[in-house]
Amino acid sequence: MARCSVLLPEVPVSTVAAYLDAGGGRGLERARSIGPDGVIEAIQRSGLRGRGGAGFPTGRKWDSVRRAPGTTKYVVCNAAAGEPGTFKDRAILRANPYQVVEGLAVAACAIGAGEVFLALKASFERERDAVIAAAQELEAVGVLSDLTVTIVSGPEEYLYGEESALLEVIEGREPLPRQMPPYLHGLFATSPQLGWHSHEPERGHRRGDESNPTLVNNVETLANAAHILARGPEWFRSMGTEESPGTVVATVVGDVLRPGVVEVELGTPLREVIDERGGVGPDRRIKAVFSGVTNAVLPGTKIDVPLAHEPMSRAGTGMGAAGFIVYDDTACMVDVARVFSRFLWVESCGQCPACKLGTGRIADSLEALAHRKHEFSALSALHRRLRTVTDGNRCFLPVEAQQVVGSVLRTFSEDVVAHVEGTCSLRHDIVLPKLKNLEDGVAHYDERQSRKRPDWTYAA
Repeated sequence: MARCSVLLPEVPVSTVAAYLDAGGGRGLERARSIGPDGVIEAIQRSGLRGRGGAGFPTGRKWDSVRRAPGTTKYVVCNAAAGEPGTFKDRAILRANPYQVVEGLAVAACAIGAGEVFLALKASFERERDAVIAAAQELEAVGVLSDLTVTIVSGPEEYLYGEESALLEVIEGREPLPRQMPPYLHGLFATSPQLGWHSHEPERGHRRGDESNPTLVNNVETLANAAHILARGPEWFRSMGTEESPGTVVATVVGDVLRPGVVEVELGTPLREVIDERGGVGPDRRIKAVFSGVTNAVLPGTKIDVPLAHEPMSRAGTGMGAAGFIVYDDTACMVDVARVFSRFLWVESCGQCPACKLGTGRIADSLEALAHRKHEFSALSALHRRLRTVTDGNRCFLPVEAQQVVGSVLRTFSEDVVAHVEGTCSLRHDIVLPKLKNLEDGVAHYDERQSRKRPDWTYAA
C-alpha cells in the first residue's frame, strides 16, 4: 500500500524550530513573492480538491471568494468536524499544527484577508493547545507578519462543522445553518440577508451593506496548500490520480482489529486501507463500509474500489471526509441504520420542520423495526418519511438521512425482512462511532451521545 507522510510525519512536529528546519514557512514565503494570482494559479494547477467531503476544486473556490465584491474578507479553518467515524483533522493538528496555520496564511494571501480564524470544539483540548502554541510561535518568529489569527472554541453539536453554522458560532451564536453560503454572506456582514444578523461597518468599508465574503476550508485542505506552495503543483500531482491528485488522511474504525488514521495516495484501493488497520476478525468478512454518516453504504463486495471521488461515485457512494466505519458479517444493518438515524435526528437543529420531524419519524420507525416483530407499518412510515425529509432543507443533514438509511434498506433487504418476520439473529450491540480519542490502535467513543436529546440537552 502507498503510505505517505506528507501531512502525518512519523515524528510529530512540536516546536517552531523543528518546523522551520524541515522547510516550514517556505510555502508562505513563496505565496507572498508570487502574489494572489500566482497562489491561486498554483493551487489550480495542483488539482487540489477540498478534503471536507464534497471534493470541490480548491483553486476555483479561492478564486471565487477573491473576486467576490466586498472590502473585507476572511479565511476560516473548519477544525470542528465531529462526524462519526472521522478523526483525521485532529490527527493532523496533533502531528503538525504549524502546517495548518501556514496554510491559513497562504489562503489569506490568496484572497486578500487580514484576519483568519480556526474554529474547533472546546472538547478538543489537546488540539486547541497545539494550534494556539503554533500560531503564537509562528507570530513570534515573524512568519505570520501582520496577519491576525484567532482560535475559536465552540460547542459539541454536529452542525458546528457545517460551514455557515460555523460562522454563526464565531460570531457568538448557536450553530444554526444559514440559507446563504459564506462567500455570499460571510463573517460580520454589515447588512442582514434573509433575516440574519448584521454588524456595524468595519474600518475600510465603503458602504454599510458589505457581505464580507468568507473562505471556509477544512484542516486537511489548508495543510495541503502550504506544502503545494513550498514544493510546487507538479510535486503534488506526482501522487494520487489524474482527477484526484495528492494524498488523503483516512480514518478506519468499527469492526477492525486496529482502528486508526493512515495517510495514503488517492487511488489506493479501500480494501488495502482497511487491511492496513488489521482488517476484520478471523473467519469474518466485511459486510458493509460507511463513509461517515454522509453517503450511501458500500457493500463488502465493492471494497476494492479506488479511494478517490470518481470511482467511489461510480460505486454508488462517496468518499466524504474519508472516515470509514467497517462492519463485519455479524452486524445487523437495521440496527446500524437505527443508530445512525438517531444521531442525525438529535443533531438536527429544527430550523427546517421537514428535517426535524422527518428524521425523528425515521428514527422512531427504525426503533420499532429493530425491536419488535411484524412491523409492516413502521417500514411503510419509514419509506414515506425518506421521500419528504429533505423538503426545504438548508443544510445537508436530511440528505444524509435519506442517503444512508435508504441505501441500507435497498442493499440489505434480507436484514429488513428478517426483522419484519421476527427472525433476525444478527448482532444488535451497535455503538455510534463518534470519536473522543483515537490513538495506538484504540478507539474511544463518546458514551454521552446515546443520552443526547433532540433539544441538544443530555438525559441524566
